[in-house]
Amino acid sequence: MSRIGKQEILIPAGIKISHQIDSLGGTLTVTGPKGALSKVFRDDITIAISDKAVNLNVKRNDKFSKALWGTYAAHIKNMIKGVQAPYQKKLILEGVGFKSDVKPARNASHSDAGGGKELHLALGFSHPVVVPIPEGITMKAEKNMMTIEGIDKELVGSFTAKVRALKKPEPYKGKGMRYENEVIRRKQGKKTV
Repeated sequence: MSRIGKQEILIPAGIKISHQIDSLGGTLTVTGPKGALSKVFRDDITIAISDKAVNLNVKRNDKFSKALWGTYAAHIKNMIKGVQAPYQKKLILEGVGFKSDVKPARNASHSDAGGGKELHLALGFSHPVVVPIPEGITMKAEKNMMTIEGIDKELVGSFTAKVRALKKPEPYKGKGMRYENEVIRRKQGKKTV
C-alpha cells in the first residue's frame, strides 16, 4: 500500500483541476494563477476529482500499479504547487574566466524555445557553450549566479541538471558549476617534499 497514494490531495482556492479520459489513460490539467500544466496519466490508477480534493485508487492489485499510485500522487501535488508559486533552482559558477549570460537566440532554429533565448557560457573550453532555454523556463544570469525558474518541477530540475553537467565541480579547486546549497567534497592535492 502506498502511504502517499492513499492520502487525499486537497485543492487550494483558485486552482482548477480537470481530467479528460482518452485511449491512453487520461490527461490531467491543473490551472492556477501562474499558468496551466498538463500531464498524461496511464489508466492503471483511477483519479476521482471532487470540489475540494483529488483521490487516487489502484485498479489492479499488481506491483506496477502500486508503484504508479504514489508516483502519480506526487506528480499531482507538484503540479498544484507549481501553478501557485514557480519552482526555482540556483547554480553557482566558480572559476577564473567562467561567465554566463542569457541572450536572444541567434538563428531561427532556437527561436521557438523559451521565447527565443539562449544561455551562453564561457567554461574554459576553446569555444563558447550555447544552450537553448526551453519554453516554460525563465532564466537570469548575474555575475556567477544563474537562477532557473518555472512552474513545471520536472522541467526545471532536468534543465538545471543538463546545464550543471556541462562543467561539474572538480574536487581540487572546486571550479565548475554547483547547486546553491551543494557541498563539494574537496581532495588534498599533491604534496611537495
